[in-house]
Amino acid sequence: MTKFKNIRHSKYFNTFLWIVILIIAWEIGATAVAATKRSPENILPHLSGIIKSIISTDTINGSQTALQMVLINAQATISRALIGFAIGTALGFILALLMSRFKTVEKVAFPYLMIIQMIPILGMAPLIFAITQDISKSRIIIAAILTFYPVATNTLAGFRSVEKEKHELMESYAANSFQTYVKTMIPASIPYFFTGLKISAPMAITASILVDTLQGGVGLGCLLSQALKGAMSRYVFWQIVFLSAFIGIFSFLLMGFIEYLICPYKRRGKNQD
Repeated sequence: MTKFKNIRHSKYFNTFLWIVILIIAWEIGATAVAATKRSPENILPHLSGIIKSIISTDTINGSQTALQMVLINAQATISRALIGFAIGTALGFILALLMSRFKTVEKVAFPYLMIIQMIPILGMAPLIFAITQDISKSRIIIAAILTFYPVATNTLAGFRSVEKEKHELMESYAANSFQTYVKTMIPASIPYFFTGLKISAPMAITASILVDTLQGGVGLGCLLSQALKGAMSRYVFWQIVFLSAFIGIFSFLLMGFIEYLICPYKRRGKNQD
């Protein structure tokens, strides 16, 4: 009985239970749609139909299967998102470092950070494209901007979290600013830094897909728009939806895994559990 209670309260059991509930709800919805005689495969197909489209060898455009088309476009979207994510991470950390070191920089930069964050992605995309005149560059810049804010603000909060006593201790050892940051402030900011990464990684992917829907070329968003317009099988649309969700979840978990690998406090907490 105790073992059953432990399983029931396990986070893995709860995750499995929610997946089962969602599958049942999906199938009920697909069955209800099928009863309306409105081409259910174009609205809400059964999950079995989506799985068949993934493993199918039938070509969509004469040379590629649905899965091949989705993966090729996913490669383009993910590569742009990764570049933007890396740029945004580096700039966000550097700005947080400067804002914590120089109050003037914080007073000047922080309001603009807030303004940038408040601009909708779909409204930002045409402006960035008008400035760069390059579709690929504009997508990378937008991914970088959305990564920039969470990393900068969370890392800055990490620098501010260092207790006054630790600053005084470093001063008692005659440590200079560089030594104080390396030995005390940067290590203290790492949990906050990874919090920013966990927030911004899925956002960078989502932004890349959304911007793709507004502009031509290769990318998941472009393929998504074509599928919505009926230019190809709607199963392509559902493959993109599920793949995008998987990439977003995976990127979040990946940041957590990297944090676990490089942060001793994470491993100690795991062992204590």
